[in-house]
This record gives sequence, C-alpha cells and structure tokens, in this order.
Amino acid sequence: MDSVQAIILALVQGFTEFLPISSSAHLILPSELLGWEDQGLAFDVAVHVGTLLAIVLYFRKELISLANAWCLSIVKRELSAEGRLAWLIVLATIPAGFSGLVFGDYIEGELRSTQVIATTTTVFALVLLAADRYGKRARGLPAIGWKDALLIGLSQALALVPGTSRSGITMTAD
Repeated sequence: MDSVQAIILALVQGFTEFLPISSSAHLILPSELLGWEDQGLAFDVAVHVGTLLAIVLYFRKELISLANAWCLSIVKRELSAEGRLAWLIVLATIPAGFSGLVFGDYIEGELRSTQVIATTTTVFALVLLAADRYGKRARGLPAIGWKDALLIGLSQALALVPGTSRSGITMTAD
C-alpha cells in the first residue's frame, strides 16, 4: 500500500466512524473496488486506534473524571453515579475484547469479503430500521444496568464482523 492509499483509507475511517455504517467495511471496499491489495486487519486496527486517540483527547476531562470515580469506588468502596458508569463501561468492553482475541484470525481470514459486507450491512440496516420504528426511545443513564452494559458489549463484539456498524448495532441493542 502506498502513502496515498493509506491517507485515503484513514480519511474514510475518520469520516465513517461515527455514522451508523460500518467503517471497517469502508476500509475493505475501496481495495475491492479500486483493485488495491487488501491492507489487512493490522492497518484497520491502526486507523481505528487513531480514531480512539482523537476521542480520548476530545473527551479527556470526562474520561479522567470517570477513571477517578472508578478508582474511588475500589479504594473507598463507595459507588457514585460516575463510578457506576465507569464499571458499566468496563463490563461492556469485555465481550468485544475477548471476541477479538478469540476470533480475530477467523474474522481476518474468512470475513473480509464483499459478500459478508453486503449481507451484514443489509441485515443490520433492516434491524436498525426496525429498532428505530418499534423500539423504546431514550433512557437516561440511571436506567442502564449491568444487563444493558453486557448487551451493549455483546453487540460491540458482533461489530467485529465487517459490515456491522458499531454505532448502529449499539443503538439497536439499546
């Protein structure tokens, strides 16, 4: 992959990450459509880490506050609203992390295809449409419990499959 391709794919990642579309699929499709060599999962992870760093920088004050509340919940055994949210985030992170470790090679080897992307994009777009039309509307953070966090975490694990939008599947799961 040359520098121009890397820059184009990094821009695609940045523009698509927060939309309810699969940014991972949008990193695979240009290679397919333009005849480029597949950049591989390592590159995809690298540009996702870039997005993560931008998010961490933007939300640094909130993240520091959550981390402090989480630490205080351990040291003082007192659970504030922020400490509770921090624990829910930790819980929601576990399924995707575990799934990535266990299924990462399979996902990279078997699921990086236009057929998988077309299928998952279509299926989860229909699921998101149904959730939007028939699902519950907004709930506040106090209403979210450990079962909700686990469900969100499992949906994040499912989003490891190219064509499955992380934000879309999370909105659907909630």
